[in-house]
Amino acid sequence: MANDDNSANDYIAVRAKEDGVSIIGLTRGKDTRFHHTEKLDKGEVYIAQFTENTSAMKIRGDADIYTKHGIVKSGE
Repeated sequence: MANDDNSANDYIAVRAKEDGVSIIGLTRGKDTRFHHTEKLDKGEVYIAQFTENTSAMKIRGDADIYTKHGIVKSGE
């Protein structure tokens, strides 16, 4: 099923600046739930896409998050 909402197809890239950075994907819908987790070590990069199932991502640790809106720094 195609989604006309372009934000559902947005990508982010996360670059870990320390070992143990966590990325947690959260579901879309009536009940928000965790559906995916990743752990990154320093220097690793993770590219993720918002989909019909993924509405949010929680990032813990020192990382740079690259979006179409600019760079966000977590863990500072």
